[in-house]
Amino acid sequence: MIRYRSLQANELCRELFRDFIRHQNVTKCWRKENDKWIVKEAPFVDDWSEADYKTLVSCLKNTITTGGFVYAAFYNGSLKGFVSVEPVFFGSKHKYLDLSSIHISEDMRNKGIGAVLFQKAKGWARQKGADKLYISAHSSVESQAFYKKMGCVEAEEYNKRHVEEEPYDCQLECNL
Repeated sequence: MIRYRSLQANELCRELFRDFIRHQNVTKCWRKENDKWIVKEAPFVDDWSEADYKTLVSCLKNTITTGGFVYAAFYNGSLKGFVSVEPVFFGSKHKYLDLSSIHISEDMRNKGIGAVLFQKAKGWARQKGADKLYISAHSSVESQAFYKKMGCVEAEEYNKRHVEEEPYDCQLECNL
């Protein structure tokens, strides 16, 4: 049985992710060329190093301590998915909140966990007064299929910081 709940800053540590498998064999990605989106071969393995986990723990703690949202899915007591939303509005009309992460452990993908977490993030953002979630998302075909299924489209406004940090990510938005 999958259990969902908010995470607290004091429980965030590397050990929480001991059974979390962040692995993805990517073969094709979306790329924007001449103002058109096309699928290109771009094979690589996406995985997290110990340094990545350390950064993740720090970022998620910061999200919580600054008033953001971190919500998780547990299976048999092990973390198997999480989502985070930052608390600061941005965009020319201050209508966006940033969905800063959503990840599902490789062994639990395609079981509906991502959809539940995404809906929780949307609900939280709506309660805070946002009109849209902003997502700077991995460009893999599989990741983009998930966001399309969730109703996301290309963002009207791009967040410059995200584009500079991850130039190959797709910049998306989802109405709340």
